[in-house]
Amino acid sequence: MRCSPTLLALVFAGISAPALAQQATLDRIKERGSIAVAYRESSIPFSYLGGDGQPVGFGWEICGRIVEQVKKATGRTDLKTTTQAVTSQNRIPLLQNGTIDIECGSTTNNSERAKQVAFATNYFYTGTRFLVRSESPVKSVADLKGKKVVSTTGTTNFQVLRKLNAEQNIGFELLTAKDHAESALLVQQQRADAFGMDDILLYGLRASAANPAELAVVGEAIQVEPYAIMLRRDDPAFKKLVDDTLAGLMKSGEFETLYKKWFQSPIPPRGINLNAPMSKELQDNLKALSDKPAL
Repeated sequence: MRCSPTLLALVFAGISAPALAQQATLDRIKERGSIAVAYRESSIPFSYLGGDGQPVGFGWEICGRIVEQVKKATGRTDLKTTTQAVTSQNRIPLLQNGTIDIECGSTTNNSERAKQVAFATNYFYTGTRFLVRSESPVKSVADLKGKKVVSTTGTTNFQVLRKLNAEQNIGFELLTAKDHAESALLVQQQRADAFGMDDILLYGLRASAANPAELAVVGEAIQVEPYAIMLRRDDPAFKKLVDDTLAGLMKSGEFETLYKKWFQSPIPPRGINLNAPMSKELQDNLKALSDKPAL
């Protein structure tokens, strides 16, 4: 076979021909006999470590349903599931380089990230609010002047807070932490006055704290954004499988059953109920089945 000059140049540069085109996710999974599923360690109740140290949660269960459909699509009933903990900083690179095949956590679907990855149908909607100590005078954004506000590195919330602080000249000091658990700990230890994050994650962190009554979630939501399962770009067959799985769950009522299990019932490891009703945006999307990103 005659090779083009471009191909020859790439081969001599150490880049193999198969690397020129990304192998379809389903083909890769079938070939190696396993699917790599990413989880978060403290994104309660979407994806987090349960009492036995294994991943659990709303998103994790939905990923389990997706894995079952992948087994059918690949004909691999013996398909193994490998797990990989990810953070806000490394989740996109690990997806792009093939370390993971799918991420089921609390990742915001927005236009900027859509340049790097793909998103399935939106499966939650949330807004940035604040976790504070119960005795804190901070009740709204206006109360943050001169305060220390922490947010998790690599999240859209950090960007939202930095922009808000600059545009409104509020005057708070913005700190970073490696993950949500560390951000919450800074507030508990009074090293930060408030933790700005998606409100549902804050409710989860509060519920899992040693003494939930010591913490409160305050403020109006700064902006509402969708969460979605994250996939590699330019792989329409895999995205269709994931979207079809979600559509089936939403149309059958199983999605609402899972929602009640994780947001309106006692959850592990401490049996605390988040008592989080389904938002109007999510109720609407059970019918619309949209994967529209936040701006």
